[in-house]
Amino acid sequence: MTLEKNIIIETAKGIDESVDTYEHRNQLSLIVQPDRLLEVIAELKDNKNTLFDLLVDMTVIDWLDKRKPRFEVVYFLYSIEYKSRVRLKIPVVDRELKVPSVTSIFSAANWYEREAYDMYGVIFEGHPNLRRFFMPEDYKDPETGENIYPLRKDFPLMGIPDSLSLPPYPEKYGDLE
Repeated sequence: MTLEKNIIIETAKGIDESVDTYEHRNQLSLIVQPDRLLEVIAELKDNKNTLFDLLVDMTVIDWLDKRKPRFEVVYFLYSIEYKSRVRLKIPVVDRELKVPSVTSIFSAANWYEREAYDMYGVIFEGHPNLRRFFMPEDYKDPETGENIYPLRKDFPLMGIPDSLSLPPYPEKYGDLE
């Protein structure tokens, strides 16, 4: 038995009337403002009518020049009981890049939020251990000293010269034996 979309929408709007909806290819997305994220996601998880008890994935979308605000944080939830999915999209203002952490509701968000911080620079307020995940802690632009985030769309395709020391590549110079 899958959930009807109106039940999901009513549950979310019961917490925050400003929740907007978007449907693409029969997949429902809820647009939630950052200051109401924790309340909405907790209700979707705990409400007996929805029971979205599994955080499947989380990512960030960088729209660069296509939309304002530039970034969206997206959580993908699944209800095991009702075999239904919903997507929560949180628009993030470019100047602040702050969203509340949902690790207190879904512990699996820990890894996802750290990855999003490392790759896009979104700060998850209240995260228990927000630090770089793949890149070194001192991964900064050598000229400006600012942190750089490799999955942003304005990151140079060939990288930033001398921003990351690389191991020697003997195959490049024919030194392989």
